[in-house]
Amino acid sequence: MQRFFGLPPSGELTDETLAVMKRPRCGLSDVEPFGETIRWKKSTLSYRIAGYNLPIPTSKVHKIFRSAWKIWSNVTPMKFRKRSRKEADIVISFHNGDHEDGSPFDGTGGILAHAFLPGSGIGGDVHFDADEDWRFNSTGFNLFAVAVHEFGHALGLSHSSDPGAVMYPSYNFAPNHELQLSFRDVKDIQHLYGISPNFASLFSKKPPPKTPDKCDPDLSFDAVTELQQEVLFFKDRFMWRKHPQFDETRITLISSLWPDSIPPNLDAVYENVERNVIVFFKGHQYWALRRLKLEEGYPRNISDLGFPSRIKSIDAALHFRNDHYTVFFTGHECWRYNEQQKMMEGSPTLVEQQWPGIPTPIDAAVSYEGLVHFFKRNIHYRFDSNSKHVVSTSSANDLLECEKIDDNETLTVRR
Repeated sequence: MQRFFGLPPSGELTDETLAVMKRPRCGLSDVEPFGETIRWKKSTLSYRIAGYNLPIPTSKVHKIFRSAWKIWSNVTPMKFRKRSRKEADIVISFHNGDHEDGSPFDGTGGILAHAFLPGSGIGGDVHFDADEDWRFNSTGFNLFAVAVHEFGHALGLSHSSDPGAVMYPSYNFAPNHELQLSFRDVKDIQHLYGISPNFASLFSKKPPPKTPDKCDPDLSFDAVTELQQEVLFFKDRFMWRKHPQFDETRITLISSLWPDSIPPNLDAVYENVERNVIVFFKGHQYWALRRLKLEEGYPRNISDLGFPSRIKSIDAALHFRNDHYTVFFTGHECWRYNEQQKMMEGSPTLVEQQWPGIPTPIDAAVSYEGLVHFFKRNIHYRFDSNSKHVVSTSSANDLLECEKIDDNETLTVRR
């Protein structure tokens, strides 16, 4: 389970392992060996909504499920028809606790729903936990997002280890994120059922999003930081964790480790060892978390750190653990912040004076293994602070131990 979710595979119940285990999720196993051979043999499926144990108005439930099925019919030739009579391929229902299918629900939180593989009888049926706070907006659990995931199972898809995929087992829907099938979801469902004749027209301008690939030669980072023994690389709503116990550096969601209060597309991140907190920056705000929990009173404005009103955001944060200070980069300037006194030291200086050879504005910076590492676009600069010069340059992703680039991952678009 730790490997699947991108955690250090220690085999021990660490705080973050327990946090992942407690996250709301789908009830299906992550190691089900299906997805290749189990599928419906027809292109039109019927479904009905059974029972009266609905958490929100019936008309709203019908609309949500119709929209969820459309997500899958947009990319495959499959069609879905709602029926009111008893005979239907897929029966959708809400249940409390033990509902006599061998997989009882566990009340609020935990398991949100489960579905069965395509087939006769209970095959393809979808069950939702009626005890959950089901909603269709920013509060509670988004019924639409969970329905899209479970309907994927009903069509024959297994869980995906791609954290950007709808078929990822943990509930990872953020209210400010538009739910859409990922590149991997589309590849997997089209492998089972083929390609929708409307696929090209629907997705030519906005193709299914790909989860960032550590082997992409054009990869750049939003932020990079040390965190205890690790080095974390942030990109969009994802991060890579470089850890001594990892066989490889794997990608995971930022929200898999920290609460959804931490936004995606961060500007900078660093670990404040003085206070044992990790600090996140985006725009004019910053967040401080201790032991995976948001500190009271956050987010705050970066002006609280001593930045003048002309500074609207920062580009990078470079923390020096042994010297107890942090350097903030804003455009062509850098600022030195004393972590013990909690104040800026003097006026800003030019980056080219303090860090000659480093282009501005930079994307990210981290002090690691005796050198300062700067990142700008897809270039990684190693800087020696003692001699004040760039030691070497390489691709930005060279610390992620990429061994190969898969150029065969493409989606076929029929016109």
